[in-house]
Amino acid sequence: MRADAIRPGWIRPGWRIGVIGGSGLYDFAALQDAQEIAVSSPFGDPSAPVTIGRIGNVEFVFLPRHGKGHRIPPHAINARANIEVLKRCGVTDVLAISAIGSLREDLAPGSFVAVDQFIDRTHGRLDSFFGEGLVAHVSMADPVCPRLAALAADAADAAGALVHRGGCYLAMQGPQFSTRAESRMYRQWGADVIGMTAMPEARLAREAELPYALLGMVTDYDSWRDGDHVEAGDVLRVMAANAALARAALEHLAALLPIDRIASPIDRALDGAMMTAPAERDPVLTAKLGAVAGRVAG
Repeated sequence: MRADAIRPGWIRPGWRIGVIGGSGLYDFAALQDAQEIAVSSPFGDPSAPVTIGRIGNVEFVFLPRHGKGHRIPPHAINARANIEVLKRCGVTDVLAISAIGSLREDLAPGSFVAVDQFIDRTHGRLDSFFGEGLVAHVSMADPVCPRLAALAADAADAAGALVHRGGCYLAMQGPQFSTRAESRMYRQWGADVIGMTAMPEARLAREAELPYALLGMVTDYDSWRDGDHVEAGDVLRVMAANAALARAALEHLAALLPIDRIASPIDRALDGAMMTAPAERDPVLTAKLGAVAGRVAG
């Protein structure tokens, strides 16, 4: 399916919000005029077809990170295909919704955290669109778009959630939960919350010049507290309530978006990032990167 075939004329100019739904958020029932469309990627299969639709006059493109019915484990998610497909669909900004564990007493289960930093402890995941034949280095100093993060936090607050603004997300490999020693070490490192999916997702969004924000739904206290440990059943129970709030927050986000989308510096994150001389660029990889980096690599 060509990207230009899924851009209806009724959308508000400027904004097109990609939503990556995490654990407990596998659909987005509030979308009007919803259409499920399979969009292919040169980086393999995305987690699922995208669902496009609108809330009011704002277009959303929804993609469930784990696939329908949560069939894909964290370490097997094809984050490159997911981000590339969203870019191919003309998304301007990406809001990730994720279940997270808390590493702080004041970040209680049931609350939300608008993350602003990451520590990446994943390994073996394909974490860049670039490679041999086309090298690029983007800045990840500030990995989250502050504008989108603030809007997402405001929307969650309007939906009635308890929202914490800012927090460092420790991305662990999974699929197992942390040992108690690991959980306590992550606290010493300054991490506030923990999850398994935000990396390399956030890195890839930056390479694709997509402003990215993550709204985390706290489901548990991880395992750093004496006597506490994480059980999947407990997580599922909290997620059920959190998912309803997350859907409500997305509806409020549509109302809170400014009428005009002012350009973000992240829209041009690849300016100055390309290292390989034009004459030395691999034409196959360059073509593969058309949707992600065609603006600067073509």
